[in-house]
Amino acid sequence: MKLALITFISLFIFCDLTAQNINIDHYQKEYQIHISTIKSPVKIDGILDDSIWQYAEKKSDFFLKFPTDVGKPKNKTIVQVAADDKFLYVAFTCFDSGKNIVQSLKRDVGHIDNDGVAIALDPLNNHTNGFFFVVNAFNAQSEDQVSMSQDNDLGWSWDNKWFSATKKYNDRWTAEMAIPFKTLRFPPGKTIWGVNFLRVDMKYNEYSGWTHVPTNFKIYNMGYTGSLLWDRPPANPGKNIVMIPHITSGVNSDQENGIPTQAVLNAGLDSKFSLSSSLNLDVTINPDFSQVEVDKQVTNLTRFDIFLPEKRAFFLENADIFGEYGIPGVITPFYSRKIGLDTAGNAIPIIGGARVSGSINSTTRIGIMNIQTGAKGDYTPENYTAISFNKNVLARSIFKVYFLNRENFQTDEGKKSDPLNAWGRNAGTTFDYFSRDGKWNGWYAYHHSFKPGLSDQNNFQETGFAYNTKKFSSILDLATLGTNYYTDMGYVQRINNYDAVRDTTIRVGFKHMYASASFYIYPKNVNSNITRHTFKMEDYWVVNPDYSFNENDLSLSYQLEFKNTRFIRIQLIHNELNLLYPISFTSGTPLPAQHYQYSGAGFNYNSDTRKLFSYSIGYTGGQFYNGLINSFTGSITIRSRPHFNLIFQAEFDKLVFPDPYGSNELLLLSPKIEYNFNTKISWTTFLQYNTQANNFNINSRFQYRFKPMSDMYLVYTDNYYTTPFLQNKNRAIVVKLNYWLNL
Repeated sequence: MKLALITFISLFIFCDLTAQNINIDHYQKEYQIHISTIKSPVKIDGILDDSIWQYAEKKSDFFLKFPTDVGKPKNKTIVQVAADDKFLYVAFTCFDSGKNIVQSLKRDVGHIDNDGVAIALDPLNNHTNGFFFVVNAFNAQSEDQVSMSQDNDLGWSWDNKWFSATKKYNDRWTAEMAIPFKTLRFPPGKTIWGVNFLRVDMKYNEYSGWTHVPTNFKIYNMGYTGSLLWDRPPANPGKNIVMIPHITSGVNSDQENGIPTQAVLNAGLDSKFSLSSSLNLDVTINPDFSQVEVDKQVTNLTRFDIFLPEKRAFFLENADIFGEYGIPGVITPFYSRKIGLDTAGNAIPIIGGARVSGSINSTTRIGIMNIQTGAKGDYTPENYTAISFNKNVLARSIFKVYFLNRENFQTDEGKKSDPLNAWGRNAGTTFDYFSRDGKWNGWYAYHHSFKPGLSDQNNFQETGFAYNTKKFSSILDLATLGTNYYTDMGYVQRINNYDAVRDTTIRVGFKHMYASASFYIYPKNVNSNITRHTFKMEDYWVVNPDYSFNENDLSLSYQLEFKNTRFIRIQLIHNELNLLYPISFTSGTPLPAQHYQYSGAGFNYNSDTRKLFSYSIGYTGGQFYNGLINSFTGSITIRSRPHFNLIFQAEFDKLVFPDPYGSNELLLLSPKIEYNFNTKISWTTFLQYNTQANNFNINSRFQYRFKPMSDMYLVYTDNYYTTPFLQNKNRAIVVKLNYWLNL
């Protein structure tokens, strides 16, 4: 790891010198829009007849962002901004002809594949964090928080209160937004905010932006924002107290555990208090997450647990302050799904919690969280504390430190037999270097865990770099993780190794190296139907704590993308593995712990997603350990835009091993039916038939948003065994009502 640290420091010096020669600060000098201040509020109806829109500054010179960043979009877009003491107002005029392509009226559908507009806001103007507000042509809203390391697809899980409306004309459509200053969490006194605007025109599959963002970065990348100029600092939003009481009632039964049908009645409270214009206190009492969308089931043919995203609202605002340590999804010390859920995903009652998060000045963000859970069955009450401190340094780099603590209130009847369960603590620090233009990213991190009686092999270190341009990108990540590195509030993908013969799990630390390189080729002819050719190589090496070989996964792929959203992908895969412990994928004898080499190939095709009927198909086949595998995936989408969507996904895996290791066939069927009556009323039903999990799940949710951020939910969930066929495990029907109250 010393060599890795030297490599990182050398890279940092090189990147810093390189970044000095690449100055993109001209973006905020070249792209400027003045905000017009008004005294009377704007009527949000999508009709731009308020007097402010007659004289507010107009910006219309948009640049193509996708499928290429060369040239200008076919249709013109005009954007204007204004503000009063309470709201930031945004007006879009989008010229086009013909019908709009909008896939859904459901909230949080996002901007992908939908005619729509968006604003990216960086109130701190530090080029690292911000907000992204989207409205499609039929006024379905989506919003999320954006972090610097989140230059990928957004999850749309963060929700807040804002207002919008759209209006359709023969040659254009218009949109108005009113975003409360109380939602934006900005520091006082700032007269320059970072800003960018997005237009999606799906008839031509064009994404365009106000600033000229390179195609290898997302439009909401805060490094490429222009300037939102205030003639005076925006007004302090003042007192901001939000109370969200909720009440839940219903019936449930649990035949799997012998619990008869019973009625339930529950109530709780979520609240938000502004400690300053940029710092927020969230408090929850007896939270209920019954309305949260069900997890998507997957077939797991790896040796390790699957990482699932957080969807519970209490944990989402400023989630990056706590969660972007380590390698999210692979090794991370903080993973909020560990709180209030057992290892099987069953809910553990949360008595209450409090969380302070936000910015204390333009360069410093903090997060402090404490949550108390209750008892359930063998689970004794636990207390969780998380503290994180983020400091912006240099142009766009971040220095971060954190401390985590979990305390278990053990009793003689609880989990006292396991001394490691009494408590667990983690602390660590990370330095993330980003060049000003975002092309270079380097990092070094040290993480330490504390457990009763353990004092060695209890740290996790990581270093690496990434380079990203239009034609080439690469990543190198080096990490070492000790066998005694515990994360009671985190996630480590491969430290727990299951022994199928002894039916036990063994912890083994590891060291890894991940390297990838991608090459992009763009057609010289701008009228070509082809968007891009992508060639990619990925190599993942793992060694044991004594540096003996454990695993190597190598893949080579080629992807061909078309302007009409179609793409074709082919992949070659080679794996080499020294299996540490026996593993089983069938009911036969477990595969022995020995050396394996196996190779395979894959193919994927996606049709034009803009069509009313679209589909995708995929195949992966070849060797698998000492046997063979054939995996087929497919999906069909049928739409009646914008109200109805039927998405049917399926996966079939056939595993064949030599005697006596057996064979297996796994089937996963996942239809989803969605009907949106309008932007306020929707009905969604998931059906998931999973033979690997021996579970057939029905989850149907009706939602009525009777006021902004105030909802009534009716949720029905049912679980059955697939073997014996459709024998019931448990079922519940729940009605939940929550009301957003501003004080």
